[in-house]
Amino acid sequence: MTSGLSINPVLSKGEWVTVRGGGVFGLSCAFELARRGVSVRVIERAGIGAGASGGTVGALAPHVPEQWEPKKQFQLESLLMAEGFWADVARVGGGQPGYGRVGRLQPLLDQVQIDRARERKASAAVHWQDNARWEVIPAQGAGPLAPASPTGLLVHDTLSARINPRACVDALHAALRAIGAQVIIGEGDERGQVLHATGVAGLFDLCERFGTEVGNGVKGQAAVFAYDAGAAPQTYAENLHVIAHANGTVAVGSTSERYYDDPNSTDAQLDTLIAKARRICPVLAEAPVINRWADLRPRAKTRAPMLGAWPDRAGHFIANGGFKIGLGMAPKVAQVMADLMLEGKNTIPDGFHVEDSL
Repeated sequence: MTSGLSINPVLSKGEWVTVRGGGVFGLSCAFELARRGVSVRVIERAGIGAGASGGTVGALAPHVPEQWEPKKQFQLESLLMAEGFWADVARVGGGQPGYGRVGRLQPLLDQVQIDRARERKASAAVHWQDNARWEVIPAQGAGPLAPASPTGLLVHDTLSARINPRACVDALHAALRAIGAQVIIGEGDERGQVLHATGVAGLFDLCERFGTEVGNGVKGQAAVFAYDAGAAPQTYAENLHVIAHANGTVAVGSTSERYYDDPNSTDAQLDTLIAKARRICPVLAEAPVINRWADLRPRAKTRAPMLGAWPDRAGHFIANGGFKIGLGMAPKVAQVMADLMLEGKNTIPDGFHVEDSL
């Protein structure tokens, strides 16, 4: 479970930690560090949520409950922590991150998928225990965003949740201000230990520093519909997330593009995604699209979050990656990074360490 790397001694209350990066990993870690009593300075070059964390979709969803491993246990613990973590963020700063444990629906296309879903129900009972359920339910009456299913059946899991990405980083920013942390937009001096949570730009910097591909940026395009589905369960079908948000919108996404000309432009790939969403969820057929979004998402070489001490820079740490699962992993990432930096306790699972991507 540990990397064997030595780190700086335990910090005392009032000592400084600098967090570079104003995305969900950086801000969540900063919040956890600050509420443990150290002084925190966040330095963000472009703006809060300027990259992938300022997106639109916000699916907090687990991997299937089978072939259990430390990565899935880490994700489970983070998803179970999420309600309390985001409630604390809202309580401290007054912002509303848009969290809701609404569950998720997935269509079952044939008898093979039905049988597999029922096997996974038993596996979920073992690994999720009484915390959540994975069950097979009728599609009829499953909610406004329920996808069409040729078998008339769906998987319904009660672990999945939603969060509004833009709102959650704004809520974290407000909580950090309220708790007395410094937030600098632009450049500033580093104080104390330094956590680098700098997303795609950070991965590119690490590639250059270590002379190997540590990770890259994957372009995603997403859209937002003006449709109020309340607290309906989210849908996942044909590799598409459809999420009803608390602000009366439905977000759909995302594409995954390794090759692109402009990371921030939308194009015909998003038009195809919008058409697919309307086919999967007919209630969106006449709903207007009110936002089209595109940006790069940080993907570490292992596809898992990249966490831990910077191998050749004493007192420096990294929290990056989290491709597609960063929002769901953020509460647990914040916990383990604070444990590592403040207490010298390394509980990062195998496969998540920085050197796993080197």
